[in-house]
Amino acid sequence: MMTTPLIGVLALQGDVREHLIALAAADAVARPVRRPEELAEVDGLVIPGGESTTISKLAVLFGLMEPLRERIGAGMPVYGTCAGLIMLADKILDPRSGQETLGGIDMIVRRNAFGRQNESFEAGVEVTGIDGGPVEGVFIRAPWVESVGARAEVLAEHGGHIVAVRQDNALATSFHPELTGDHRVHALFVDMVRAAR
Repeated sequence: MMTTPLIGVLALQGDVREHLIALAAADAVARPVRRPEELAEVDGLVIPGGESTTISKLAVLFGLMEPLRERIGAGMPVYGTCAGLIMLADKILDPRSGQETLGGIDMIVRRNAFGRQNESFEAGVEVTGIDGGPVEGVFIRAPWVESVGARAEVLAEHGGHIVAVRQDNALATSFHPELTGDHRVHALFVDMVRAAR
């Protein structure tokens, strides 16, 4: 009998509630994380969308930046969507002044690459490792991955651009699966957390 993993959702900004619901639907216990002591209790972490610059500043303000880097560096499973993908990148092509990332995936990302808010769209995305047809992806001011290093595995592309990447225990998507009711990406992440425990 496998115990249910406890997965945190970084609750500084973004669609935290939707991720909590999606994780619960994928058989995890999910709770918001705002403080280092809450981070210390979880088996894995989701970094939601929002504004990557704001998330970066709030993480510093809440004393979470270094503990997050340490946990991710030590192999804690982490999944970032949209701004979360930017936070997991080792390099941003066009960072805002003072913008920091957590790193964890050897990739270079471009912010807002798919256009502005009014250019948001939904698309079916074939994701390696997820059965049952395309995942419905919601792209909102979404970044894309310009390039990945040797250790990063490209899981999906859309329009010729990389939109899902995995490296070891880190997973990242440009799109928001938590907004669709399709919980297969979250289920993949829950399996990653189980495997890492």
